[in-house]
Amino acid sequence: MSPLLANIALNGIESIHRYHEIAGRRITPNTPTKYIIEPSVRYADDMVIILRPEDNAREILERINQFLADRGMNISENKTKITASTDGFDFLGWKFKVQKNGKFRSIPSADNFKAFRKKVKNIVNCPNYGSKEKAEKLAPLVRGWRNYHRFCKMNGSRNSLWHINNRTFTVFNKETKNDRYSSKELVDKAFPAVPYSENSHVMVIGNKSPFDGDIPYWSKRNSKLYDGHTSKALKRQNHSCGICGMKMISSDTVHLHHVDGNHQNWKPKNCIAVHRECHQYHHMSKREQQP
Repeated sequence: MSPLLANIALNGIESIHRYHEIAGRRITPNTPTKYIIEPSVRYADDMVIILRPEDNAREILERINQFLADRGMNISENKTKITASTDGFDFLGWKFKVQKNGKFRSIPSADNFKAFRKKVKNIVNCPNYGSKEKAEKLAPLVRGWRNYHRFCKMNGSRNSLWHINNRTFTVFNKETKNDRYSSKELVDKAFPAVPYSENSHVMVIGNKSPFDGDIPYWSKRNSKLYDGHTSKALKRQNHSCGICGMKMISSDTVHLHHVDGNHQNWKPKNCIAVHRECHQYHHMSKREQQP
């Protein structure tokens, strides 16, 4: 099922399980929305429903089954389970678990890490590429993986990629043209650092949608997808393009433009965030003006 069809078919499923914010009170047609809690998270057709000790899990599951049956669908028994938060569960490539001390943890799931490691090993062990080409191919893969999990606990030997990093260094260092210094430099390039902050993800407010026309809200939110100099430039520019002045929306790709053309000059005044199309047009215009 495509994400679009899933969102259409499953619209309203979140309201199957809900309760009043104030214990002991019931939800009525006159209850303000701010007092209604719907403890669920859904992404297309993947969903997690969070239950309280007094909730009847089987009853809620039956109501979900009926909701789907009315729309010609049914629950996948292989992918559906009722579990305690202290046992942990996987969702969208993350593993969530409440520890015995009550602390909530999120880390990359075992399956997600296994798939990522396989992609890295395929590049590192490929005999068709030299170490320089491998580093160039690894960088976007590692950066993308780390960005996706930037709200997880990413320290420790596994999630920090310590073992993979060392293995890559060994492979790079075996090339005759490399010494340990050049190999270390290539490994640093292949495994770019991405800052992380566990459990800092901010949920979308209420019934907000990227198609609701609230450009300021989505521009500000989407700016958080970027880090480093790009993120700082977007904040300075109030999430607008430094060339055309238009707000950044969800479908825009943001580039970092160096005003003086020197890509080693990272001073704030020299770095502006721009639309990809504006960036390309700007450099095309400069080439056309050259004699």
